[in-house]
Amino acid sequence: MADSSSVQSLSCLTTKTPIWLRLLSLLFGGSATQESLATRLHIEAPPESVWREILFYEDVPGRPPALLAVMLSPVGTRGDKSHAGASIECRYKQGTLVKRLTHVEAPHSICFDVTEHHLGIETCAIARSGSYRISRSDTGSEVMLTTNYEAFLYPRWFWRAIEKIAVHQLHGHILEGIRKMSAAESRSAQPVTPGYTCRKEQI
Repeated sequence: MADSSSVQSLSCLTTKTPIWLRLLSLLFGGSATQESLATRLHIEAPPESVWREILFYEDVPGRPPALLAVMLSPVGTRGDKSHAGASIECRYKQGTLVKRLTHVEAPHSICFDVTEHHLGIETCAIARSGSYRISRSDTGSEVMLTTNYEAFLYPRWFWRAIEKIAVHQLHGHILEGIRKMSAAESRSAQPVTPGYTCRKEQI
């Protein structure tokens, strides 16, 4: 008998879900697994400057990497990003999701929960929360972007590797956008490097 997470995943199948994602869910779907991925970037600018240029994926100028654009083509955001409790509607060609800010501490951290998710990929993965952490370093700022999500595809060792590539591409695109927006005060930054991967499986 399928467990409740599998049933929930299958119940998310809608006409909005692309055929290839439906097939992935039917062939490889399983119970929800909690995943977390983080990426760091050093930016040659003080935290105060980086803070002013914090971007969500949907606001980053330029075209995202091809792997991301296939699943999530951003259009923009609507909402106030300045204080905890604010809700931001993130718009894509594929649909929308809503982020609610849970913690805002300028110029060091922003945390948010994803409260609504309508992108057609929910049978494979669902974003749950994320954060930006900015710390001062000797020559500028260290920025760490974290995404926490639930994944439904098995075997996990295989799909986790695919997800790691996709999420680090997502993070890299965002962090590079922040670096470019900080270019007036920062002319160079170190390459984006993967941070860490942590997981906690639900049984």
